Amino acid sequence: MMAAITAAGNGHDVIVCEKNEKPGKKLYITGKGRCNLTNAVDAEGMLRSVMSNPRFLYSAVSGFDSFDTMRFFEGLGLELKVERGGRVFPQSDKSSDVISCLEREMRRRKVTLMLNTEVVSVEAKDGTFSCVVLQDGRRLYADACVIATGGMSYPLTGSTGDGYRFAAALGHTVTDRYPSLVGVRVKEDFVRELEGLSLKNIELHLKEAVQPYTAPGEGVIPKKHSSSKKKDVFSAFGELVFTSDGMSGPVVLSASSYIGPLLAKKPLILSLDLKPALSEEQLDARILRDFDEMKNRQYKNALEHLLPQKLIGVIIRLSEIEPDKRVNLVTKDERRRLASLLKNLTFHVESLRDFKEAVITKGGVKVSEIVPSTMESKLVSRLYFAGEVMDLDALTGGYNLQIAWSTARAAGLAIE
Repeated sequence: MMAAITAAGNGHDVIVCEKNEKPGKKLYITGKGRCNLTNAVDAEGMLRSVMSNPRFLYSAVSGFDSFDTMRFFEGLGLELKVERGGRVFPQSDKSSDVISCLEREMRRRKVTLMLNTEVVSVEAKDGTFSCVVLQDGRRLYADACVIATGGMSYPLTGSTGDGYRFAAALGHTVTDRYPSLVGVRVKEDFVRELEGLSLKNIELHLKEAVQPYTAPGEGVIPKKHSSSKKKDVFSAFGELVFTSDGMSGPVVLSASSYIGPLLAKKPLILSLDLKPALSEEQLDARILRDFDEMKNRQYKNALEHLLPQKLIGVIIRLSEIEPDKRVNLVTKDERRRLASLLKNLTFHVESLRDFKEAVITKGGVKVSEIVPSTMESKLVSRLYFAGEVMDLDALTGGYNLQIAWSTARAAGLAIE
């Protein structure tokens, strides 16, 4: 839609082929239906949040940055607001209002929108784009084509990897693809006991595992539960939620951007620091104070001030301190073991969750085969790309939609 509006604004007759019954179907569900349409940062801040090929985006983002996006939508009558972390939303909290703006502007610029129109192939002749072939066999001939099909995430919205197939058939390289900004499955069975538990103000560390995970006996929690000594691949402070087989939530979604390619090569762990504001020594002192106040209580009944109820049973078993032991008899070594556990609660990564749950796709059309200033193919002239179909992805927070706006704008302007 952005590419169409831009090209039409340059005096071109534009057709949008949309295989769904309405445009913007994936946009409709972004930001939990509120549409986090960009992030209020400058170009440099934007590129720092791009995970794959940020240098490729420099020209496109410099030419149309987050503030240009905000001005564009405000110019279409959409009131915006900036929330925590610079996330930009429509004032109405309705993604449908963003889509309506784009539809109105397409109509104003006389863009032809063909709904329920699936493209099955994109064809070239003598190294130049020729036509697109529709499912009913019709061919649409044009001077230029922009492939803006998205990736493979949320396939029910129409993102079924069509653009990768089109690009590959025309000679382009498509890199390995992984679900990204998605929940993670872990190997520890006891995570089921934590399902639904949300933890705020924790610190997550993604690391390479020192040794492969060894499954314990049925119903047993592994005894050795210490964090890897390897350097962090990624770390973040914030919120997560446990699922039936792993974790999700903001810090986990961000970590998932790194996991896909790495997990194919090496085992990974997620280590949670449940008390990041305290050093291990400070946490030990805090535990000692709590135990002093509850000196006649059993250990299993003495963690309520320290941990959410759902986590207590798991921590008691992992700490290997006798549950019925009175806290005034808990030794210094046992107490320190508890503190270390709370600073390094470790999970072994099993896999990422599926594309159908992923916010975005990591991987895509190789950007070295695309001109960064125009988004034109280096292999097929008059063929352009926009958005997630390329090997471009970013962290959560509106950055991925900004990639879409910036690259679509560059493509739309470049078409002569």
